[in-house]
Amino acid sequence: MKVLGILGSHQRDGVNGQLLQAVLAGVGPEDDVSTIFLNDFQILPDTGQPNPVLDQLEQQLLAADVWVLVAPTYWGAMSGVMKNFLDCMRGRLVRFNHVGDALPDRFKGKSYVTISSCYASGLEEFVTGMTDGTFRTFDKVLSAAGLLKIREVVQTNSFGLKTLPMKKRTECQQIGASLQHKAKRTDDTVKRYGQLFGMVACATLITMLLQRLVNIVLPVTQFWANYVSFVLIFFILLASVLRFFTVVKHRRH
Repeated sequence: MKVLGILGSHQRDGVNGQLLQAVLAGVGPEDDVSTIFLNDFQILPDTGQPNPVLDQLEQQLLAADVWVLVAPTYWGAMSGVMKNFLDCMRGRLVRFNHVGDALPDRFKGKSYVTISSCYASGLEEFVTGMTDGTFRTFDKVLSAAGLLKIREVVQTNSFGLKTLPMKKRTECQQIGASLQHKAKRTDDTVKRYGQLFGMVACATLITMLLQRLVNIVLPVTQFWANYVSFVLIFFILLASVLRFFTVVKHRRH
């Protein structure tokens, strides 16, 4: 298995670089590991002229089975270094049909891990989702290219942090050690349907219990009144659950 680390920060050995190195350190010795420090390259978009930099980066991406992408979160979004890389690679990550829809192409089936850091505390990150913009951008680009997501990692309280905490280092190394197993998974569709079934089943049960409690106070015997109350309660519960799992979808320590 070939693992490629892509670092989109301003410092090679800062907190974000340490997060990447910790993940790569956990990869098995039998696997091939390489890294790209995006600041080493002058990355420009394709304009019809030869672009040897993008050619080189494209070949490295094609050769890897798993991508580990790291970008700090600035102003609620990923660093410009990483965003520029993804923007310039746009025409190579996907192919476009006759109406301009982006479709998966040569990178389809590869896997990825995304990592970010922010100055916010763990509590602030949990409540506000400071790094959500970064991860949404990663997921939008990479899912369009047909890649399969393995994991997200967040390092909070990064202001003034010089050395990665041991707990986070260990977590990253464990992720690296699990890459070979997780990269073999081809699809999470069955798992997602199972999770959706569980959410619907729980929301239905809670709705029925709440409806019974309401009927004790305000007895409703008319069919359509019962139906309307059930739909309203069910919708509010399911919307709340979906909202929670949409916002709180990655580890925020």
